[in-house]
Amino acid sequence: MSKQLNSGPAIILVEPQMGENIGMVARAMANFGLGELRLVSPRDGWPNEAARATAAKAQHLVDGATVFDTLEEAVGDLSFVLATTARQRDGFKPVYGPVEATRALRGRVEADQTTGILFGRERFGLSNEEVGRADAIVTFPVDPDFASLNIAQAVLLMSYEWMKAGMADENATRFSGPDTTPAPKEELHGYLDHLETALNARGYFRPVAKKEKMVDKLRAVLTRPGFTSGEVKVLRGILSSLDYFSPNEPRGMGYPERKQAADAPRMQRQPATASERNAGGQTASGQVAGERIAGEQSETGSDDA
Repeated sequence: MSKQLNSGPAIILVEPQMGENIGMVARAMANFGLGELRLVSPRDGWPNEAARATAAKAQHLVDGATVFDTLEEAVGDLSFVLATTARQRDGFKPVYGPVEATRALRGRVEADQTTGILFGRERFGLSNEEVGRADAIVTFPVDPDFASLNIAQAVLLMSYEWMKAGMADENATRFSGPDTTPAPKEELHGYLDHLETALNARGYFRPVAKKEKMVDKLRAVLTRPGFTSGEVKVLRGILSSLDYFSPNEPRGMGYPERKQAADAPRMQRQPATASERNAGGQTASGQVAGERIAGEQSETGSDDA
């Protein structure tokens, strides 16, 4: 047997019963960078097409698996072996949890020692004699009333801990969410002022004596998320549509009075275009200039959504 590549412990399945489980073991290994699969007397023979079918792009591990007649041969070239079990065994072997176990494996692999992890049969795991051939035991913190794990699940857990033990930051992820900057307070407060005005016009603040406290709570809820400028624009667009228009007066069908009042300050600051002046304040689409100006906020919000 050639010297084990220094890429992690060998995964050793002792008399695995189903080819499908072997394929899923290979998939779990590939997920977390383990590259050596050893099989001891697989029940259904080898090679096994069921294993290839369930390997999900990890067929290279199935095709590269080494088959042994006995456990002694499978671990013969290894210097440190862990045995996985959910049952307490007689003897004086050290017992590790998966985190401590994989850290110990990392140290040995980095010291160019050959290592392996034993996994038993689907039906009853490893025998006492087989556990006795390992250097230490690793067990999972499972519910004692239901401690049995599928073999692929057990391999997945150990493979995950192996990968995590080699990371400089155990909380690191392969990708992250977008960097976001909260909107300027002016934008957020403008939205909150608009919301308060709209709710007040519809009699939301009842009884009136409690309005101040209700406004405080409303602002506390809406300032907590740290909305971006784009998100505030979406909210302003939604609020504008609900506040100024209705099913009987949808956008483009007129110029509601409340919208005229809201647009008046902006209209005074922003002169109409030449075409709007020539048309007496009416745009080519039939919207008055004031609706176009005030509607910009709503349209921008829709685009950002």
